Amino acid sequence: MDFLKELEWRKILHDKTPGVEDFLKKGSARAYIGFDPTAPSLTIGNYVQIMLLTHFRNAGHQPIVLMGGATGMIGDPSFKDSERELKSTEEINKNLEHQAAQFEKLLGHFNEKDGPLLVNNYDFYKEMNVLDFLRDVGKSLTVNYMMAKDSVKNRLDTGLSFTEFSYQLLQSYDFFMLYKLFDCRLQMGGSDQWGNITSGVEFIRRNIVGGKAYAVTSPLLTKSDGTKFGKSETGNIWLDPKLTSPYQFFQFWLNADDKDMSRFLRIFSLRSHSEIEELEAALAEDPRTVKKELAEELTTRIHSQSATEAVQSVSSLLFDKKFTMERLEGLSGDVLEMVAMEIPSKKISISVLGETPGIAELLADHLSFFGSRSEVRRAISGKALSVNKRKIEDPEHEIDRHDLLSERYILIESGKKKKFMVIAE
Repeated sequence: MDFLKELEWRKILHDKTPGVEDFLKKGSARAYIGFDPTAPSLTIGNYVQIMLLTHFRNAGHQPIVLMGGATGMIGDPSFKDSERELKSTEEINKNLEHQAAQFEKLLGHFNEKDGPLLVNNYDFYKEMNVLDFLRDVGKSLTVNYMMAKDSVKNRLDTGLSFTEFSYQLLQSYDFFMLYKLFDCRLQMGGSDQWGNITSGVEFIRRNIVGGKAYAVTSPLLTKSDGTKFGKSETGNIWLDPKLTSPYQFFQFWLNADDKDMSRFLRIFSLRSHSEIEELEAALAEDPRTVKKELAEELTTRIHSQSATEAVQSVSSLLFDKKFTMERLEGLSGDVLEMVAMEIPSKKISISVLGETPGIAELLADHLSFFGSRSEVRRAISGKALSVNKRKIEDPEHEIDRHDLLSERYILIESGKKKKFMVIAE
């Protein structure tokens, strides 16, 4: 596979420095993308860059993930309106460890010989003092050169600290060190990183005799309505199932605008060109099925096949009117936990179960699922209340430990739409 042609077909090639085509034709190469661990998890927004590394690997090259154990303590000012809030060393290290595990799951086992590489740029700076930095790094690029970059110019009116101004130097030095240590001659990133990346190319040219380095960037991905990709109404779409459940992740793709689906298929699917073109052709007639195909592919890749199957079970439980008591009792605790994340849920001490006078007191007084006990009784008299798919006919019915699913959950339903989950602790 020709890496650059693949990016062009997938519409994720924004810009490149001269000579990169010939460089990649010479044989297996190394390229890196930097990620600052300023968040507790990777997001779907990060996944665009992960796909660059994936295609680079699939083209027979070796990708390098550079974790910003050092740069994450400063924060990249590129196209930010104001100064970033600095993260503590402990938070950066915790985030880095978690994200490194996520990268390994998505890109394969880290192995310098034949797998992707993981490097922490903190190792480049931990023995360097400020005088060494100013003499060895700060002398390489002029202030005029650095000021000409858009990432700096755009912040001059609102204010830019020396801390953030120095980020460009740090990223340049990162590229220099990877060049020296791993013969890494290509840096990739989003188009907002073009200034920082080309500064690294220039840094290498000035500090290594005959040093030639290259840059490739992808376009920043926005949705058809102009809003930033990777967010929903509730916030970031995380790649950590504890922060964004597989069900919510799946729904993100199902709820995508039809106008965005062709781009999303080309960027995120690992299917063949012909398969993607077939799905694109089907968009006009059946966009829902196409979205479901992509949602299943990505949920399985990022989470697991079992997570995708769990999502399908949750969807059936929430929307299939014929979902039976037997099917409910067969659901695993993981699936029920996923359901609990999608409907109103409350925790209760397991000791309370069986001790209350009846279901009305439990649901109204202890759990506040209903406004009053009389409201619960009206639902029962109208044959609208069920516990674990069993209709309740007695207003004095007691819920006890025997009602627990997977020893922890109880599903309460009122009518066709209201669903609640009791979680016993």
